[in-house]
Amino acid sequence: MANKISNFSDLIQRVAASCLLHPLAAGRQDPGNVAEDGREGYEYEREGYEYETDEQEDFEDEDEEYVEEEEDMEEKKGSVKGWDHEKKNMSGIVAIERVMEMEMLMNEVFDSVSAMKRAYVSLQEAHCPWDPERMRVADVAVVGELRRLGVLRERFRRCVSVGGRGGRKRIDGDGMGMLKEVVAPYEAAVEELKKEVKSRDVEVENLKEKLKNLSTSLSNGNGKKGRSQSKRKVGCIHAAQVAAAPAPDLFEATMNQVKETSKSFTSLLLSLMRAAHWDIAAAVRSIEAATATAENVATINHTTAIASTIVTHHAKYALESYISRKIFQGFDHETFYMDGSLSSLLNPDQFRRDCFTQYRDMKAMDPIELLGILPTCHFGKFCFRKYVAIVHPKMEESLFGNLEQRQQVLAGSHPRSQFYGEFLGLAKAIWLLHLLAFSLDPAPSQFEASRGAEFHPQYMESVVKFSGGRIPGGQTVGFPVSPGFKLGNGSVIKARVYLVPRT
Repeated sequence: MANKISNFSDLIQRVAASCLLHPLAAGRQDPGNVAEDGREGYEYEREGYEYETDEQEDFEDEDEEYVEEEEDMEEKKGSVKGWDHEKKNMSGIVAIERVMEMEMLMNEVFDSVSAMKRAYVSLQEAHCPWDPERMRVADVAVVGELRRLGVLRERFRRCVSVGGRGGRKRIDGDGMGMLKEVVAPYEAAVEELKKEVKSRDVEVENLKEKLKNLSTSLSNGNGKKGRSQSKRKVGCIHAAQVAAAPAPDLFEATMNQVKETSKSFTSLLLSLMRAAHWDIAAAVRSIEAATATAENVATINHTTAIASTIVTHHAKYALESYISRKIFQGFDHETFYMDGSLSSLLNPDQFRRDCFTQYRDMKAMDPIELLGILPTCHFGKFCFRKYVAIVHPKMEESLFGNLEQRQQVLAGSHPRSQFYGEFLGLAKAIWLLHLLAFSLDPAPSQFEASRGAEFHPQYMESVVKFSGGRIPGGQTVGFPVSPGFKLGNGSVIKARVYLVPRT
């Protein structure tokens, strides 16, 4: 470029010098000098023209090269500008696509939140009234929407990571963090379950050790103590065989449990009555009058005599008779007449299997824990009805000074008191006996001794022990204490009765 400028300056100087040496006025000189001057000027001009022509050709060549270089540079600049423009267009398209993707993601988030809200409302509505199936479906829906929100959150983090700095490494880091965050609650739940399994294993091992020690001690017993321990051992064997199939022996063992829990609850109730300064004789007379029937005129006439006989030492048997009559009422029906179900008639085989399955599931359960989870289950309704039937409002107010326990039971809950706990032990034993009765084929037949009936040792046993172990003659049934059962294998569970001399 510098060379071109220099040549152009020289050319201008040469042209200016030529104009100064050969002015235009020279053509007006004398004619005599015209030829000579013209000839000299012509030759000089011709030389100058030739010189100028060469210079101009060089300058034109260089100028053409310069123009070509400028055109090449312009083409390069245009191509760079076009690439930049194309790059900007591509960036704009990517940005628009990301905005659209984020809008779609937010729409999905709002839809998921709305669906989770509806599922949670359904979950709340399933609590009242209690609907386990609807509750299960709503719970699954809520968990599903929460998982969906977790997936959407991961997608959002991935989108942000792709748009930021760090590239693939950042995406992987966020993805791993998100995965750990999602898995963490499940890992914690698994750890809790593992701890629970370990504690249960320890508990099982302890129970096995206790059973082993008990078996050893039972095998070393003799005499009367040995016989009683043998009975307990048989009961343990029967309890161990409960998972196999219903059997008459299992029914007998459960009936023995009913007797023990009935005695325990009766003793507690009688002690509370005495602590409240009840008139036990009046209470016995009231119980006797309530149990007497119109047909038993003789019994009615001798109610006072019987009451005076038993009140001194055996009032507990009259009270146990009252409790047994209330608790066994409706035993012959599959639901204690709590509803009109006829499943035992429509599908007897399936009903028997279901009853024994319930027996196995409930046998090892604490009744208060079961009712704490399912207060309105069939067993909970049974406890409600029997408690209200056995414990009169005036009785409860006299024993405890208020009706708090009764109000809790009427409200559908179950109090955690000693008295109600003893009642639940009796209620559970009766409920298990009932389940076993309807799981046996044929079902046991229930019978009860009537007042004034002759004593039959084949079907009855006296709750009062006589001296010498023999029952004297002339004894009749003063009142029944608990019913008896005749089983399908021909064995008989004797009815317990309170005997009085014939009058």
